[in-house]
Amino acid sequence: MKKYWVKRSEKQIKERVFQALDKNIDFREHNILGVPASHLDEKVFSPDAAFLKDMPFVSTLVQNPNHIGCHTLGTSERFFQGTQQLEREVIDICAVDILQADPDTYDGYVASGGTEANLQAIWIYRNYFLRECHAKLSEVVLLCSQDSHYSMDKAGNVLILDIAKIPVEKTSRKILPEAVRNTIQEQQQKGKRYFIVVANMMTTMFGSVDDVDVLVATLKDAGCPFRLHVDGAYGGFYYPFTDEFDRHSFQNPDISSFTLDAHKMAQAPYGTGIFIIRKGLIHFANTKEASYIEGEDYTLIGSRSGANAVAVWMILSKHGPYSWQEKIYILQKRSEWMCRQLAQLGISYYRHPGSNIITIGSTFIRPETVEVFGLIPDNHAQPNWYKIVIMEHVTIEKLMSLVEQLAGTPSEVDHIISQQ
Repeated sequence: MKKYWVKRSEKQIKERVFQALDKNIDFREHNILGVPASHLDEKVFSPDAAFLKDMPFVSTLVQNPNHIGCHTLGTSERFFQGTQQLEREVIDICAVDILQADPDTYDGYVASGGTEANLQAIWIYRNYFLRECHAKLSEVVLLCSQDSHYSMDKAGNVLILDIAKIPVEKTSRKILPEAVRNTIQEQQQKGKRYFIVVANMMTTMFGSVDDVDVLVATLKDAGCPFRLHVDGAYGGFYYPFTDEFDRHSFQNPDISSFTLDAHKMAQAPYGTGIFIIRKGLIHFANTKEASYIEGEDYTLIGSRSGANAVAVWMILSKHGPYSWQEKIYILQKRSEWMCRQLAQLGISYYRHPGSNIITIGSTFIRPETVEVFGLIPDNHAQPNWYKIVIMEHVTIEKLMSLVEQLAGTPSEVDHIISQQ
């Protein structure tokens, strides 16, 4: 039974969003003089367009609510309290009904994407070690696998942190205990004492999932103080709904925070990530200098569009938990079907059983096949792998065209290639 996630009708969704907008300030109707913002430019985006009354998301864009700050902490800018409540409900759904947190044990916000959410976590833990443990910056290291997203490198650069990457086993993409142990020992020999650890819940290239128990056990054996963040930017709206979901939740006391990306599997507008962290930690990112903001600012991004939060709320409300579970089940079955076709053709591939990403060895892929099917390499300069992502629009009919091409069977795709 889900606590916060409720399926709603089209009518209920529309009514709820417009009720939320009514609780926000209306720059046209209210005599608001001190806010450095307004609705979208009326010369370009007319607020009187007839279709707006049936378009709650577009209406939110036009009204332009600013969701600056973190609304799970209590006090926020009162001008946008209606849509802020919808954002809080999104965080409740993601934290409790997807990631299995206990109610009211977390903070979070709708970020600009997975990269920002990852940086937010690493920023918080860097500050935690510096302030609480009186660590030197040179004693703190960011630890992740070699398959981690490039946002780890970006975080190391921005936050002036050294980064240590754990090698993965080539065919299974697993981080093995010995590799973790060796990497930690190497860092300790360099004077690193405090570890910001990022575990993957479906990597961007392979869909692989890091074993958090291996990471935690090895860190504890080595006596390393650590904070563990889970990067579920790809897998957050997918992996928890598969049979493989186990230790990657708030029920695991060693995990402190999560990134989810709504603009991937949830199909929200681009620029929609989600950051969730256990209570008592987000204040390490508080910018007290933002004193003119009601509630101050605990986020990396600062001002952000409330429309993105509304979009996620609408998407999750439209599906409800059981329709969402069915959606993932169908994608799992399509992924399994594709793997069987590849196996029958003797084509080497990698797929985590809880993932909808299939990565094929580059030796099995012709350049023209890459072009026609939009396959993505691990490295554009020197590809070793190409991935297929089984999204909702990637039907078996579309996959069959690729199978025929890989098998060397003449198809409509060959005709397309011959015309290029």
